Amino acid sequence: MHEVGLLAELDAFAETLRARSLFERGTTVVVSRAPGRLDVMGGIADYSGSLVLQRPIAEGTFAAVQLIDHPVLEIVSIRSPADRKAGYHERAPCTIPLDILAPGGTPVSYDTARRLFEGTTSHWVSYIAGAFLVLARERGLQIRLKPDTTNGARQVRLKPDTTHGARIVVSSDVPEGKGVSSSAAVETASMHAVAAVFGIELEARDLALLCQKSENLVSGAPCGVMDQMTCVFGAQDRLLALLCQPAELQPAVPIPGDIEFWGLDSGERHTVGGSDYGAVRAGAFIGLRILSEHAGVPLDYLANIAPDEFERRFARDLPEEIAGDDFIARYGGTTDSVTSIERGQRYRVKAPAMHPIYERRRAERFRQLLLEGTGEDRRVCLGTLMYESHASYGACGLGSPGTDRLVELVRAEGTSNGLYGARITGGGSGGTVAVVGRKDASGAIARVAAAYERATGYRPHVFSGSSPGVAEFGARSIRL
Repeated sequence: MHEVGLLAELDAFAETLRARSLFERGTTVVVSRAPGRLDVMGGIADYSGSLVLQRPIAEGTFAAVQLIDHPVLEIVSIRSPADRKAGYHERAPCTIPLDILAPGGTPVSYDTARRLFEGTTSHWVSYIAGAFLVLARERGLQIRLKPDTTNGARQVRLKPDTTHGARIVVSSDVPEGKGVSSSAAVETASMHAVAAVFGIELEARDLALLCQKSENLVSGAPCGVMDQMTCVFGAQDRLLALLCQPAELQPAVPIPGDIEFWGLDSGERHTVGGSDYGAVRAGAFIGLRILSEHAGVPLDYLANIAPDEFERRFARDLPEEIAGDDFIARYGGTTDSVTSIERGQRYRVKAPAMHPIYERRRAERFRQLLLEGTGEDRRVCLGTLMYESHASYGACGLGSPGTDRLVELVRAEGTSNGLYGARITGGGSGGTVAVVGRKDASGAIARVAAAYERATGYRPHVFSGSSPGVAEFGARSIRL
């Protein structure tokens, strides 16, 4: 999506703010925008230190922020006119008194904040309020509630040296529950706009890492960092290359002119907070702990183990699965701070630990093929790597009937019709399938979508095109 398209989207968002009187007319608001992302290669191997390749998608989230004279956060989520026409309902606005987030002016702990939101119908607010809290705890955003009531004034106003409250309005066309980082788009757009309004300077990389902290510790979702890094640093028509150790940006990968990527939504809702994702992540860190014990030294990342070394030194030491009680009794725990090992639960170990070891090499080979240019043989190899990655997800227990069906429909169209490979994306267990094909294969994608609808009754959303990340879009002031 070129600048002209982004400006048209921004104008439409501003007009919605005006038409619905979400801010006072004649005032200025700060707006940021972040795209969702299509996980082309890497996926769940991010938390194990793999290289990941991510494409920012055309769909994005706008966040508009303005200071207000009341010590509250007023959070409003709106739908576009097209979404409302399609029957999507808007969430009820939410108001959070600042003294809940910072009683006496001191920000609450992350554990306290997580408990405020978990299990509530307003859990979605945590992805926005969390950005405010993280900035207060990590970057000195001051929450000092000192109302000025001099001269008997009945209206409470904040002194000049205090932090005002804020009204935050978000509008997103990144579909939720599809595995395309709707939460990271909301977080990065919101935190970027909030930081700009409050005069907090953030390096782009810090923005991504702080948003990951918010999702992990406030929203309670144990995600890696690739989603936030893509929403921040993504470049249009290129793949973001990130070595997740923890977040080392590498040169973006241009997409050859004869190749295109699409996403196909299975209709099966995905969530990073789901038990499958959490159990597989825990299994990977269990495997890392066991291998460290056998190596005699702490190992940093599973993805740093070469496949041949794994097969020669370590493969026989990993159990297929282990009971949480047995692991705790023998090894004590893992190095992962955002998941816990539950007693009474069994964990797959070998497949989740093997996945990042092999996925990093698949991702590296995938990148090299793209850098080498065009050609049928390279397209076939790209597709083979995606099919292998999909099978590895399934071995971990992160497949789903819908995503498996989509992958098989792509395979059935085949290279003769311009489709070369497909894989489940992100955290797995539903969500979106990424597809690689020739640039002219949109007809084959349409046939896959139609066949899936005939089989399941659900018409997949097709993701195509891309747009830049929040670092390129920036924070823009618009006058209403």
